[in-house]
Amino acid sequence: MAVRNAIMANEKQFKLLTKYIATRGVDEYRQTVRVLVKPDDAVLEIGCEKGTTSDILSRATKHLIATDISDDCVAMARERYPHIRFEALDAFDIRSAMRLGAHFDKVYIDMSGLSSYRALLDVIALITMYASVFEPDAIIVKSGSLKQFAKNCEAWKWHSQSAEPE
Repeated sequence: MAVRNAIMANEKQFKLLTKYIATRGVDEYRQTVRVLVKPDDAVLEIGCEKGTTSDILSRATKHLIATDISDDCVAMARERYPHIRFEALDAFDIRSAMRLGAHFDKVYIDMSGLSSYRALLDVIALITMYASVFEPDAIIVKSGSLKQFAKNCEAWKWHSQSAEPE
């Protein structure tokens, strides 16, 4: 009976439907744009630095807001790509991110700057926060630690509802 109650409780629990796509390296990260981004998608980019990936994203969608924590990077990106909206944003300041827009279909996050042993936990906290607040279709993350973690993960599937798990 305890197993049946656990299953029922989980069916009512809030579940995120956002897909997480982990990439490593700039080439992989940018390759996802032509596959995942549609012309009508609203896209939030976090960690735009000088705006090179932002330019690629802007060719795929007309609804892009690119952000970086560095005011200097944002100023440089605005100068290089004046047709793109760039904003200064600390990615972990979700309240400021919420003021940027009500909904984003895709969120691109370049977390390659986080390389400490805590990087994986920081990335997981960040993507969970953005998925919960914006409920995008997908979050695409450039993070070696997340990609390595994802490669080693496998979702357990319980095939028999009548037997107790071992």
